[in-house]
Amino acid sequence: MKKSKKTDSYSPQNVYKRLFPYMRGLVKFFFISVLAMVVVGVTGPLFAYLLKPIIDNGFVDKNIEAMKWVPFEIIGLFIFRGIANYINEYTSAYISNQMVQVIQRDLFAKLMKLPVGYYQVNSRGRMMSRIANDAKGITAAGFDVITVFAKDGVTVLGLLIWLFYLDWQLTLITFVTIPLIAWCVRVINKRIRRLAARSQNDLGQVMQILSESIDGTRVVRIYGGERYEQNRLDVTNKALRSLAVRRQSYTSIGSAVTQLLIATSLSIILYIAARRASHAGFTAGDFMSFLSAMLMMFDPLKRITNMSAVLQTGLMAAESVFRFLDEPEEVNQGARQLAAPTGDIVFHDVCLRYEHADKNAIDHLNLTIKQGSVVALVGESGCGKTSTVNLIPRFYDVTSGELSIGGVKIEDFELKNLRSQMALVSQDVVLFNDTIANNIAYGSPQATEADIIQAAKAANAWAFISSMPEGLQTEVGDQGMKLSGGQRQRLAIARALLKDAPILILDEATSALDTESERLVQSALETLMKNRTTIVIAHRLSTIENADNIVVMHQGRIVEQGKHEALLARNGRYAFLHRMQFGENRTQVEDTLLE
Repeated sequence: MKKSKKTDSYSPQNVYKRLFPYMRGLVKFFFISVLAMVVVGVTGPLFAYLLKPIIDNGFVDKNIEAMKWVPFEIIGLFIFRGIANYINEYTSAYISNQMVQVIQRDLFAKLMKLPVGYYQVNSRGRMMSRIANDAKGITAAGFDVITVFAKDGVTVLGLLIWLFYLDWQLTLITFVTIPLIAWCVRVINKRIRRLAARSQNDLGQVMQILSESIDGTRVVRIYGGERYEQNRLDVTNKALRSLAVRRQSYTSIGSAVTQLLIATSLSIILYIAARRASHAGFTAGDFMSFLSAMLMMFDPLKRITNMSAVLQTGLMAAESVFRFLDEPEEVNQGARQLAAPTGDIVFHDVCLRYEHADKNAIDHLNLTIKQGSVVALVGESGCGKTSTVNLIPRFYDVTSGELSIGGVKIEDFELKNLRSQMALVSQDVVLFNDTIANNIAYGSPQATEADIIQAAKAANAWAFISSMPEGLQTEVGDQGMKLSGGQRQRLAIARALLKDAPILILDEATSALDTESERLVQSALETLMKNRTTIVIAHRLSTIENADNIVVMHQGRIVEQGKHEALLARNGRYAFLHRMQFGENRTQVEDTLLE
Protein backbone atom coordinates (compact mmCIF):
# COMPACT_ATOMS: atom_id res chain seq x y z
CA MET A 1 0.00 0.00 0.00
CA LYS A 2 2.83 2.37 0.86
CA LYS A 3 4.47 1.64 -2.45
CA SER A 4 1.25 2.54 -4.27
CA LYS A 5 0.99 5.87 -2.45
CA LYS A 6 4.61 6.67 -3.22
CA THR A 7 4.07 5.87 -6.89
CA ASP A 8 0.88 7.96 -7.00
CA SER A 9 2.72 10.99 -5.61
CA TYR A 10 4.69 11.10 -8.87
CA SER A 11 1.76 10.51 -11.20
CA PRO A 12 1.47 12.93 -14.17
CA GLN A 13 -1.35 14.81 -12.43
CA ASN A 14 0.71 15.37 -9.26
CA VAL A 15 3.81 16.25 -11.27
CA TYR A 16 1.86 18.98 -13.05
CA LYS A 17 0.52 20.28 -9.74
CA ARG A 18 4.08 20.64 -8.52
CA LEU A 19 5.07 22.47 -11.69
CA PHE A 20 2.47 25.21 -11.17
CA PRO A 21 4.44 27.04 -8.43
CA TYR A 22 7.28 27.51 -10.90
CA MET A 23 4.90 29.64 -12.98
CA ARG A 24 4.66 32.15 -10.14
CA GLY A 25 5.48 35.60 -11.51
CA LEU A 26 5.17 34.31 -15.09
CA VAL A 27 1.38 34.16 -15.35
CA LYS A 28 1.07 37.39 -17.35
CA PHE A 29 3.68 36.18 -19.83
CA PHE A 30 1.88 32.85 -20.00
CA PHE A 31 -1.45 34.47 -20.87
CA ILE A 32 0.22 36.72 -23.47
CA SER A 33 1.84 33.65 -24.97
CA VAL A 34 -1.40 31.67 -24.98
CA LEU A 35 -3.24 34.61 -26.55
CA ALA A 36 -0.56 34.79 -29.26
CA MET A 37 -0.86 31.01 -29.75
CA VAL A 38 -4.62 31.36 -30.21
CA VAL A 39 -4.11 34.14 -32.75
CA VAL A 40 -1.64 32.00 -34.70
CA GLY A 41 -4.03 29.06 -34.46
CA VAL A 42 -6.99 31.09 -35.75
CA THR A 43 -5.10 32.35 -38.82
CA GLY A 44 -5.07 28.83 -40.29
CA PRO A 45 -8.85 28.49 -40.57
CA LEU A 46 -9.09 32.12 -41.74
CA PHE A 47 -6.75 31.36 -44.63
CA ALA A 48 -8.89 28.36 -45.59
CA TYR A 49 -11.94 30.65 -45.37
CA LEU A 50 -10.36 33.20 -47.77
CA LEU A 51 -9.69 30.52 -50.39
CA LYS A 52 -13.43 30.03 -51.02
CA PRO A 53 -14.13 33.50 -52.50
CA ILE A 54 -10.88 33.38 -54.50
CA ILE A 55 -11.95 30.19 -56.27
CA ASP A 56 -15.67 30.95 -56.59
CA ASN A 57 -15.36 34.61 -57.61
CA GLY A 58 -12.05 34.58 -59.43
CA PHE A 59 -11.89 31.26 -61.22
CA VAL A 60 -15.54 30.21 -61.56
CA ASP A 61 -17.51 33.49 -61.87
CA LYS A 62 -14.56 35.49 -63.32
CA ASN A 63 -15.61 38.34 -60.99
CA ILE A 64 -12.27 40.08 -60.39
CA GLU A 65 -13.95 43.09 -58.73
CA ALA A 66 -15.39 40.89 -55.98
CA MET A 67 -12.02 39.45 -55.04
CA LYS A 68 -9.63 42.39 -55.56
CA TRP A 69 -9.15 42.92 -51.81
CA VAL A 70 -8.68 39.24 -50.98
CA PRO A 71 -4.90 39.17 -51.76
CA PHE A 72 -4.38 42.15 -49.42
CA GLU A 73 -6.43 40.40 -46.78
CA ILE A 74 -4.20 37.32 -47.11
CA ILE A 75 -1.01 39.44 -46.85
CA GLY A 76 -2.41 41.27 -43.81
CA LEU A 77 -3.42 37.94 -42.28
CA PHE A 78 0.12 36.54 -42.55
CA ILE A 79 1.70 39.77 -41.25
CA PHE A 80 -0.61 39.52 -38.26
CA ARG A 81 0.26 35.81 -37.92
CA GLY A 82 4.00 36.58 -38.04
CA ILE A 83 3.75 39.20 -35.28
CA ALA A 84 1.67 36.86 -33.10
CA ASN A 85 4.07 33.98 -33.75
CA TYR A 86 7.06 36.16 -32.73
CA ILE A 87 5.32 37.15 -29.48
CA ASN A 88 4.48 33.50 -28.82
CA GLU A 89 8.04 32.26 -29.49
CA TYR A 90 9.62 35.04 -27.42
CA THR A 91 7.37 34.63 -24.40
CA SER A 92 7.61 30.84 -24.62
CA ALA A 93 11.41 30.99 -24.60
CA TYR A 94 11.36 33.46 -21.71
CA ILE A 95 9.02 31.32 -19.60
CA SER A 96 10.83 28.06 -20.38
CA ASN A 97 14.28 29.43 -19.57
CA GLN A 98 13.01 31.18 -16.46
CA MET A 99 11.51 27.89 -15.25
CA VAL A 100 14.76 26.04 -15.99
CA GLN A 101 16.73 28.65 -14.04
CA VAL A 102 14.46 28.39 -10.99
CA ILE A 103 14.38 24.58 -11.09
CA GLN A 104 18.18 24.41 -11.37
CA ARG A 105 18.46 26.84 -8.46
CA ASP A 106 16.21 24.63 -6.33
CA LEU A 107 18.12 21.50 -7.33
CA PHE A 108 21.45 23.07 -6.44
CA ALA A 109 20.08 24.37 -3.15
CA LYS A 110 18.87 20.84 -2.40
CA LEU A 111 22.30 19.46 -3.30
CA MET A 112 23.85 21.71 -0.66
CA LYS A 113 21.43 20.46 2.02
CA LEU A 114 21.75 16.72 1.49
CA PRO A 115 23.61 14.65 4.10
CA VAL A 116 27.24 13.82 3.30
CA GLY A 117 26.26 10.15 3.27
CA TYR A 118 24.06 10.75 0.22
CA TYR A 119 27.13 11.65 -1.84
CA GLN A 120 28.79 8.36 -0.93
CA VAL A 121 25.99 6.11 -2.16
CA ASN A 122 24.79 8.08 -5.21
CA SER A 123 26.48 8.72 -8.53
CA ARG A 124 27.92 12.20 -8.95
CA GLY A 125 27.21 11.97 -12.68
CA ARG A 126 23.51 11.32 -12.05
CA MET A 127 23.31 14.31 -9.73
CA MET A 128 24.97 16.51 -12.36
CA SER A 129 22.67 15.12 -15.05
CA ARG A 130 19.59 16.07 -13.01
CA ILE A 131 20.69 19.69 -12.80
CA ALA A 132 22.08 19.99 -16.34
CA ASN A 133 19.61 17.87 -18.33
CA ASP A 134 16.49 16.96 -16.36
CA ALA A 135 15.86 20.59 -15.41
CA LYS A 136 15.73 21.47 -19.11
CA GLY A 137 13.72 18.39 -20.01
CA ILE A 138 11.11 19.33 -17.45
CA THR A 139 9.97 22.31 -19.54
CA ALA A 140 8.87 19.82 -22.20
CA ALA A 141 6.33 18.52 -19.69
CA GLY A 142 5.58 22.05 -18.59
CA PHE A 143 5.39 24.63 -21.31
CA ASP A 144 6.53 23.24 -24.67
CA VAL A 145 3.65 20.76 -24.75
CA ILE A 146 1.18 23.46 -23.76
CA THR A 147 2.49 25.61 -26.60
CA VAL A 148 1.94 22.91 -29.20
CA PHE A 149 -1.45 21.83 -27.88
CA ALA A 150 -2.70 25.41 -27.55
CA LYS A 151 -1.48 26.69 -30.92
CA ASP A 152 -2.04 23.56 -32.97
CA GLY A 153 -5.11 22.62 -30.96
CA VAL A 154 -6.76 25.96 -31.81
CA THR A 155 -5.75 25.49 -35.45
CA VAL A 156 -7.28 22.01 -35.61
CA LEU A 157 -10.42 23.13 -33.76
CA GLY A 158 -10.87 26.15 -36.03
CA LEU A 159 -10.37 24.05 -39.13
CA LEU A 160 -12.86 21.46 -37.86
CA ILE A 161 -15.45 24.19 -37.27
CA TRP A 162 -14.91 25.46 -40.81
CA LEU A 163 -15.13 21.93 -42.17
CA PHE A 164 -18.40 21.37 -40.30
CA TYR A 165 -19.70 24.60 -41.76
CA LEU A 166 -18.79 23.52 -45.27
CA ASP A 167 -20.12 19.94 -44.97
CA TRP A 168 -20.85 18.36 -41.61
CA GLN A 169 -21.41 14.88 -43.05
CA LEU A 170 -17.97 14.75 -44.64
CA THR A 171 -16.36 16.07 -41.47
CA LEU A 172 -17.94 13.36 -39.32
CA ILE A 173 -15.87 10.80 -41.18
CA THR A 174 -12.71 12.23 -39.55
CA PHE A 175 -14.05 11.35 -36.09
CA VAL A 176 -14.05 7.65 -36.91
CA THR A 177 -10.25 7.63 -36.66
CA ILE A 178 -9.99 9.53 -33.34
CA PRO A 179 -10.56 6.52 -30.98
CA LEU A 180 -8.02 4.48 -32.96
CA ILE A 181 -5.47 7.30 -32.78
CA ALA A 182 -6.01 7.70 -29.01
CA TRP A 183 -5.47 3.96 -28.43
CA CYS A 184 -2.31 3.98 -30.54
CA VAL A 185 -0.86 6.96 -28.66
CA ARG A 186 -1.63 5.39 -25.28
CA VAL A 187 0.17 2.13 -26.14
CA ILE A 188 3.20 3.94 -27.53
CA ASN A 189 3.41 6.29 -24.52
CA LYS A 190 3.81 3.41 -22.07
CA ARG A 191 6.84 2.08 -23.93
CA ILE A 192 8.41 5.51 -24.40
CA ARG A 193 8.09 6.31 -20.68
CA ARG A 194 9.96 3.14 -19.68
CA LEU A 195 12.73 3.83 -22.18
CA ALA A 196 13.00 7.46 -21.04
CA ALA A 197 13.63 6.35 -17.45
CA ARG A 198 16.44 4.03 -18.55
CA SER A 199 17.93 6.77 -20.74
CA GLN A 200 18.15 9.14 -17.77
CA ASN A 201 20.18 6.62 -15.77
CA ASP A 202 22.53 5.94 -18.67
CA LEU A 203 22.98 9.66 -19.29
CA GLY A 204 23.97 10.05 -15.64
CA GLN A 205 26.52 7.26 -16.13
CA VAL A 206 28.00 9.12 -19.11
CA MET A 207 28.36 12.24 -16.96
CA GLN A 208 30.02 10.14 -14.25
CA ILE A 209 32.57 8.64 -16.67
CA LEU A 210 33.39 12.05 -18.14
CA SER A 211 33.78 13.61 -14.69
CA GLU A 212 36.04 10.81 -13.43
CA SER A 213 38.16 10.83 -16.58
CA ILE A 214 38.69 14.58 -16.38
CA ASP A 215 39.39 14.65 -12.63
CA GLY A 216 41.68 11.63 -12.82
CA THR A 217 43.37 12.40 -16.12
CA ARG A 218 46.90 11.97 -14.71
CA VAL A 219 46.08 8.56 -13.22
CA VAL A 220 44.37 7.50 -16.45
CA ARG A 221 47.42 8.39 -18.51
CA ILE A 222 50.13 7.05 -16.25
CA TYR A 223 48.36 3.69 -15.97
CA GLY A 224 47.38 3.57 -19.61
CA GLY A 225 43.67 3.61 -18.83
CA GLU A 226 42.62 5.50 -21.96
CA ARG A 227 41.34 2.36 -23.69
CA TYR A 228 39.50 1.22 -20.55
CA GLU A 229 37.78 4.58 -20.11
CA GLN A 230 36.97 4.68 -23.82
CA ASN A 231 35.38 1.24 -23.58
CA ARG A 232 33.33 2.30 -20.53
CA LEU A 233 32.02 5.29 -22.44
CA ASP A 234 31.38 3.25 -25.59
CA VAL A 235 29.36 0.63 -23.70
CA THR A 236 27.17 3.28 -22.07
CA ASN A 237 26.82 5.26 -25.29
CA LYS A 238 25.78 2.10 -27.15
CA ALA A 239 23.10 1.51 -24.55
CA LEU A 240 21.97 5.14 -24.91
CA ARG A 241 22.01 4.83 -28.68
CA SER A 242 19.91 1.66 -28.56
CA LEU A 243 17.39 3.30 -26.24
CA ALA A 244 17.25 6.44 -28.37
CA VAL A 245 16.71 4.40 -31.54
CA ARG A 246 13.99 2.33 -29.89
CA ARG A 247 12.29 5.46 -28.57
CA GLN A 248 12.44 7.05 -32.01
CA SER A 249 11.14 3.86 -33.62
CA TYR A 250 8.15 3.82 -31.27
CA THR A 251 7.55 7.49 -31.97
CA SER A 252 7.83 6.91 -35.72
CA ILE A 253 5.50 3.90 -35.60
CA GLY A 254 2.94 5.92 -33.67
CA SER A 255 3.29 8.84 -36.05
CA ALA A 256 3.09 6.59 -39.12
CA VAL A 257 -0.02 4.78 -37.90
CA THR A 258 -1.66 8.08 -37.00
CA GLN A 259 -0.82 9.57 -40.38
CA LEU A 260 -2.09 6.44 -42.13
CA LEU A 261 -5.41 6.70 -40.30
CA ILE A 262 -5.67 10.39 -41.13
CA ALA A 263 -4.68 9.80 -44.76
CA THR A 264 -7.25 7.02 -45.07
CA SER A 265 -10.05 9.22 -43.78
CA LEU A 266 -8.76 12.08 -45.97
CA SER A 267 -8.85 9.87 -49.08
CA ILE A 268 -12.41 8.80 -48.37
CA ILE A 269 -13.45 12.39 -47.74
CA LEU A 270 -11.78 13.68 -50.90
CA TYR A 271 -13.48 10.99 -52.98
CA ILE A 272 -16.91 11.81 -51.60
CA ALA A 273 -16.22 15.56 -51.84
CA ALA A 274 -15.21 15.20 -55.48
CA ARG A 275 -18.53 13.47 -56.19
CA ARG A 276 -20.42 16.19 -54.35
CA ALA A 277 -18.64 18.89 -56.33
CA SER A 278 -20.86 17.93 -59.26
CA HIS A 279 -23.92 19.12 -57.34
CA ALA A 280 -24.87 22.78 -57.19
CA GLY A 281 -24.82 22.86 -53.40
CA PHE A 282 -21.08 22.13 -53.22
CA THR A 283 -19.10 24.65 -55.24
CA ALA A 284 -15.53 24.50 -56.49
CA GLY A 285 -14.63 27.06 -53.83
CA ASP A 286 -16.16 24.82 -51.17
CA PHE A 287 -14.18 21.86 -52.45
CA MET A 288 -10.88 23.78 -52.59
CA SER A 289 -11.43 25.32 -49.17
CA PHE A 290 -12.39 21.93 -47.74
CA LEU A 291 -9.32 20.29 -49.30
CA SER A 292 -7.00 23.04 -48.05
CA ALA A 293 -8.45 22.86 -44.54
CA MET A 294 -7.97 19.10 -44.47
CA LEU A 295 -4.36 19.43 -45.64
CA MET A 296 -3.69 22.22 -43.15
CA MET A 297 -4.87 19.92 -40.36
CA PHE A 298 -2.25 17.34 -41.23
CA ASP A 299 0.86 19.07 -39.80
CA PRO A 300 -0.77 20.27 -36.54
CA LEU A 301 -2.16 16.76 -35.91
CA LYS A 302 1.28 15.29 -36.65
CA ARG A 303 2.93 17.69 -34.16
CA ILE A 304 0.29 16.95 -31.53
CA THR A 305 0.86 13.22 -32.02
CA ASN A 306 4.66 13.58 -31.77
CA MET A 307 4.25 15.64 -28.63
CA SER A 308 3.28 12.48 -26.77
CA ALA A 309 6.90 11.30 -26.88
CA VAL A 310 8.17 14.71 -25.75
CA LEU A 311 5.56 14.74 -23.00
CA GLN A 312 6.63 11.33 -21.69
CA THR A 313 10.31 12.32 -21.66
CA GLY A 314 9.45 15.57 -19.93
CA LEU A 315 7.31 13.82 -17.32
CA MET A 316 10.15 11.40 -16.57
CA ALA A 317 12.51 14.36 -16.16
CA ALA A 318 10.00 16.06 -13.88
CA GLU A 319 9.57 12.90 -11.82
CA SER A 320 13.36 12.57 -11.50
CA VAL A 321 13.65 16.20 -10.39
CA PHE A 322 10.88 15.97 -7.80
CA ARG A 323 12.15 12.66 -6.41
CA PHE A 324 15.49 14.39 -5.88
CA LEU A 325 13.84 17.41 -4.26
CA ASP A 326 12.00 15.04 -1.91
CA GLU A 327 15.20 13.43 -0.61
CA PRO A 328 15.55 13.92 3.17
CA GLU A 329 17.86 16.79 4.09
CA GLU A 330 20.35 17.08 6.91
CA VAL A 331 18.56 17.15 10.24
CA ASN A 332 18.74 20.73 11.51
CA GLN A 333 16.34 21.12 14.44
CA GLY A 334 18.72 22.78 16.86
CA ALA A 335 18.32 26.39 17.94
CA ARG A 336 21.32 26.94 20.23
CA GLN A 337 24.13 29.21 19.07
CA LEU A 338 27.78 28.24 19.47
CA ALA A 339 30.24 31.06 20.11
CA ALA A 340 33.80 31.45 21.35
CA PRO A 341 34.89 30.37 23.86
CA THR A 342 33.29 27.10 22.76
CA GLY A 343 34.22 24.94 25.76
CA ASP A 344 35.37 21.31 25.70
CA ILE A 345 34.39 18.81 23.04
CA VAL A 346 33.29 15.61 24.76
CA PHE A 347 32.60 12.19 23.22
CA HIS A 348 30.62 10.04 25.67
CA ASP A 349 30.23 6.38 24.69
CA VAL A 350 29.83 7.41 21.04
CA CYS A 351 29.14 4.84 18.33
CA LEU A 352 28.86 5.43 14.59
CA ARG A 353 27.71 2.83 12.10
CA TYR A 354 27.36 3.71 8.45
CA GLU A 355 24.31 2.62 6.49
CA HIS A 356 24.57 -1.01 5.31
CA ALA A 357 27.79 -1.54 7.33
CA ASP A 358 28.14 -4.74 9.37
CA LYS A 359 30.11 -3.17 12.24
CA ASN A 360 30.66 0.17 13.95
CA ALA A 361 33.15 2.61 12.41
CA ILE A 362 33.44 4.16 15.89
CA ASP A 363 32.89 1.80 18.78
CA HIS A 364 32.00 3.25 22.21
CA LEU A 365 34.41 6.17 22.03
CA ASN A 366 35.09 8.25 25.16
CA LEU A 367 37.26 11.31 24.64
CA THR A 368 37.53 14.86 25.98
CA ILE A 369 39.16 17.54 23.85
CA LYS A 370 39.97 20.48 26.10
CA GLN A 371 39.26 23.96 24.82
CA GLY A 372 42.39 25.49 23.28
CA SER A 373 44.30 22.20 23.23
CA VAL A 374 45.83 20.29 20.33
CA VAL A 375 44.64 16.69 20.09
CA ALA A 376 46.10 14.35 17.49
CA LEU A 377 44.36 11.21 16.21
CA VAL A 378 46.71 8.51 14.92
CA GLY A 379 46.36 4.92 13.79
CA GLU A 380 46.36 2.76 10.70
CA SER A 381 44.04 3.51 7.79
CA GLY A 382 40.44 2.62 8.54
CA CYS A 383 40.80 2.82 12.31
CA GLY A 384 38.13 5.54 12.64
CA LYS A 385 40.14 8.78 12.76
CA THR A 386 38.30 10.56 9.96
CA SER A 387 34.94 9.17 11.11
CA THR A 388 35.57 10.64 14.55
CA VAL A 389 36.43 14.05 13.15
CA ASN A 390 33.42 14.01 10.78
CA LEU A 391 31.08 13.88 13.77
CA ILE A 392 32.22 17.28 15.08
CA PRO A 393 30.78 19.38 12.20
CA ARG A 394 27.92 16.85 11.99
CA PHE A 395 28.80 15.51 8.57
CA TYR A 396 27.37 12.38 10.19
CA ASP A 397 25.21 12.04 13.29
CA VAL A 398 26.16 9.69 16.11
CA THR A 399 24.38 6.34 16.03
CA SER A 400 24.39 6.13 19.83
CA GLY A 401 26.05 7.90 22.73
CA GLU A 402 26.44 11.66 23.08
CA LEU A 403 28.73 14.28 21.56
CA SER A 404 28.70 17.70 23.20
CA ILE A 405 30.49 21.04 22.90
CA GLY A 406 30.61 23.23 25.98
CA GLY A 407 28.18 20.89 27.72
CA VAL A 408 25.52 21.22 25.01
CA LYS A 409 24.58 18.26 22.82
CA ILE A 410 25.79 18.89 19.29
CA GLU A 411 22.31 18.20 17.83
CA ASP A 412 20.98 21.18 19.80
CA PHE A 413 23.09 23.68 17.85
CA GLU A 414 21.77 25.29 14.70
CA LEU A 415 23.74 23.52 11.95
CA LYS A 416 24.99 26.53 9.99
CA ASN A 417 26.03 28.30 13.18
CA LEU A 418 27.85 25.18 14.43
CA ARG A 419 29.91 24.93 11.26
CA SER A 420 30.61 28.65 11.23
CA GLN A 421 32.75 28.09 14.32
CA MET A 422 34.98 25.57 12.54
CA ALA A 423 37.70 25.64 9.90
CA LEU A 424 39.05 22.71 7.91
CA VAL A 425 42.40 22.10 6.25
CA SER A 426 42.71 18.70 4.60
CA GLN A 427 45.17 16.78 2.47
CA ASP A 428 42.86 17.06 -0.55
CA VAL A 429 42.67 20.83 -0.78
CA VAL A 430 39.55 22.13 -2.51
CA LEU A 431 40.23 25.24 -4.56
CA PHE A 432 37.76 26.78 -6.96
CA ASN A 433 38.45 27.91 -10.52
CA ASP A 434 38.71 31.52 -9.42
CA THR A 435 41.29 34.05 -8.27
CA ILE A 436 43.66 33.50 -5.36
CA ALA A 437 41.94 36.35 -3.50
CA ASN A 438 38.48 34.81 -3.87
CA ASN A 439 39.75 31.38 -2.81
CA ILE A 440 41.31 32.80 0.36
CA ALA A 441 38.23 34.88 1.12
CA TYR A 442 35.86 31.97 0.42
CA GLY A 443 33.28 31.99 3.20
CA SER A 444 34.47 35.42 4.40
CA PRO A 445 32.87 37.87 1.93
CA GLN A 446 33.37 40.77 4.32
CA ALA A 447 37.18 40.45 4.15
CA THR A 448 39.14 43.36 2.71
CA GLU A 449 42.23 43.05 0.53
CA ALA A 450 44.36 43.98 3.55
CA ASP A 451 42.78 41.12 5.52
CA ILE A 452 43.50 38.69 2.68
CA ILE A 453 47.14 39.81 2.44
CA GLN A 454 47.57 39.49 6.20
CA ALA A 455 46.17 35.95 6.14
CA ALA A 456 48.40 35.05 3.18
CA LYS A 457 51.48 36.33 5.01
CA ALA A 458 50.60 34.39 8.16
CA ALA A 459 50.20 31.25 6.01
CA ASN A 460 53.64 31.73 4.38
CA ALA A 461 51.85 32.17 1.06
CA TRP A 462 52.46 35.85 0.30
CA ALA A 463 55.94 35.28 -1.13
CA PHE A 464 54.73 33.13 -4.02
CA ILE A 465 51.52 35.13 -4.47
CA SER A 466 53.34 38.46 -4.80
CA SER A 467 55.78 36.95 -7.32
CA MET A 468 52.94 36.15 -9.72
CA PRO A 469 52.25 38.71 -12.48
CA GLU A 470 48.64 39.22 -11.39
CA GLY A 471 49.20 38.68 -7.67
CA LEU A 472 45.98 38.05 -5.77
CA GLN A 473 44.00 38.20 -9.03
CA THR A 474 45.82 35.17 -10.46
CA GLU A 475 43.44 32.42 -11.59
CA VAL A 476 44.32 29.12 -9.89
CA GLY A 477 42.74 26.89 -12.58
CA ASP A 478 40.47 23.90 -12.19
CA GLN A 479 41.02 22.44 -8.69
CA GLY A 480 44.05 24.75 -8.33
CA MET A 481 46.04 22.83 -10.94
CA LYS A 482 48.20 25.90 -11.73
CA LEU A 483 49.68 25.72 -8.23
CA SER A 484 51.95 23.21 -6.51
CA GLY A 485 50.72 21.00 -3.65
CA GLY A 486 52.46 23.16 -1.04
CA GLN A 487 51.02 26.35 -2.51
CA ARG A 488 47.52 24.91 -2.47
CA GLN A 489 47.93 23.86 1.16
CA ARG A 490 49.09 27.32 2.18
CA LEU A 491 46.10 28.92 0.45
CA ALA A 492 43.84 26.55 2.40
CA ILE A 493 45.60 27.60 5.62
CA ALA A 494 45.20 31.28 4.69
CA ARG A 495 41.49 30.64 4.14
CA ALA A 496 41.22 29.05 7.60
CA LEU A 497 43.19 31.93 9.18
CA LEU A 498 40.87 34.48 7.59
CA LYS A 499 37.80 32.68 8.90
CA ASP A 500 39.32 32.82 12.41
CA ALA A 501 37.16 29.99 13.76
CA PRO A 502 37.75 28.74 17.33
CA ILE A 503 37.71 25.04 16.32
CA LEU A 504 40.21 23.81 13.74
CA ILE A 505 40.27 20.42 11.99
CA LEU A 506 43.48 19.36 10.25
CA ASP A 507 43.06 16.22 8.16
CA GLU A 508 46.53 14.95 7.17
CA ALA A 509 47.39 18.46 5.99
CA THR A 510 51.09 17.75 5.32
CA SER A 511 51.08 14.09 4.28
CA ALA A 512 51.68 14.65 0.55
CA LEU A 513 54.28 17.42 0.61
CA ASP A 514 57.99 17.56 -0.01
CA THR A 515 60.34 18.55 2.80
CA GLU A 516 60.57 22.27 1.96
CA SER A 517 56.83 22.63 1.42
CA GLU A 518 56.15 20.70 4.61
CA ARG A 519 58.41 23.04 6.57
CA LEU A 520 56.56 26.12 5.28
CA VAL A 521 53.15 24.51 5.77
CA GLN A 522 54.02 23.27 9.27
CA SER A 523 55.15 26.75 10.24
CA ALA A 524 51.88 28.18 8.92
CA LEU A 525 49.91 25.52 10.78
CA GLU A 526 51.62 26.44 14.06
CA THR A 527 50.46 30.02 13.53
CA LEU A 528 46.97 28.80 12.69
CA MET A 529 46.67 26.53 15.75
CA LYS A 530 47.43 29.25 18.33
CA ASN A 531 44.56 29.78 20.78
CA ARG A 532 42.33 27.32 18.93
CA THR A 533 40.90 23.92 19.77
CA THR A 534 42.67 21.80 17.19
CA ILE A 535 41.98 18.22 16.15
CA VAL A 536 44.74 16.78 13.96
CA ILE A 537 44.61 13.62 11.87
CA ALA A 538 48.21 12.75 11.08
CA HIS A 539 50.13 9.98 9.38
CA ARG A 540 53.48 11.71 9.85
CA LEU A 541 54.01 11.33 13.57
CA SER A 542 56.84 13.87 13.53
CA THR A 543 54.26 16.62 12.95
CA ILE A 544 52.32 15.95 16.16
CA GLU A 545 55.06 15.32 18.73
CA ASN A 546 54.14 18.54 20.54
CA ALA A 547 50.40 17.80 20.72
CA ASP A 548 48.77 18.15 24.13
CA ASN A 549 47.18 14.72 23.71
CA ILE A 550 47.87 11.98 21.18
CA VAL A 551 44.95 9.57 20.78
CA VAL A 552 45.83 6.18 19.29
CA MET A 553 42.90 4.44 17.61
CA HIS A 554 42.41 0.86 16.44
CA GLN A 555 39.23 -0.59 14.92
CA GLY A 556 37.12 2.36 16.03
CA ARG A 557 38.34 2.33 19.65
CA ILE A 558 40.89 4.30 21.64
CA VAL A 559 43.67 1.93 22.65
CA GLU A 560 45.91 4.52 24.34
CA GLN A 561 46.40 8.25 24.70
CA GLY A 562 48.85 10.69 26.22
CA LYS A 563 51.85 12.85 25.31
CA HIS A 564 54.52 11.77 22.87
CA GLU A 565 57.22 10.86 25.38
CA ALA A 566 54.86 9.01 27.70
CA LEU A 567 53.44 6.94 24.83
CA LEU A 568 56.91 6.00 23.61
CA ALA A 569 57.88 4.97 27.15
CA ARG A 570 54.75 2.79 27.38
CA ASN A 571 56.04 0.81 24.38
CA GLY A 572 52.52 0.15 23.12
CA ARG A 573 50.83 0.68 19.78
CA TYR A 574 52.01 4.27 19.38
CA ALA A 575 55.60 3.18 19.93
CA PHE A 576 55.06 0.45 17.34
CA LEU A 577 53.71 2.94 14.79
CA HIS A 578 56.58 5.28 15.56
CA ARG A 579 59.20 2.59 14.99
CA MET A 580 57.48 1.48 11.79
CA GLN A 581 57.51 5.03 10.45
CA PHE A 582 61.10 5.80 11.37
CA GLY A 583 62.45 2.50 10.03
CA GLU A 584 63.71 0.83 13.17
CA ASN A 585 64.54 -2.89 13.28
CA ARG A 586 61.65 -4.73 11.59
CA THR A 587 61.92 -7.81 13.79
CA GLN A 588 61.69 -5.66 16.89
CA VAL A 589 58.62 -3.97 15.45
CA GLU A 590 56.91 -7.26 14.70
CA ASP A 591 57.71 -8.59 18.19
CA THR A 592 56.12 -5.49 19.68
CA LEU A 593 53.01 -5.96 17.54
CA LEU A 594 52.67 -9.59 18.70
CA GLU A 595 52.87 -8.47 22.32
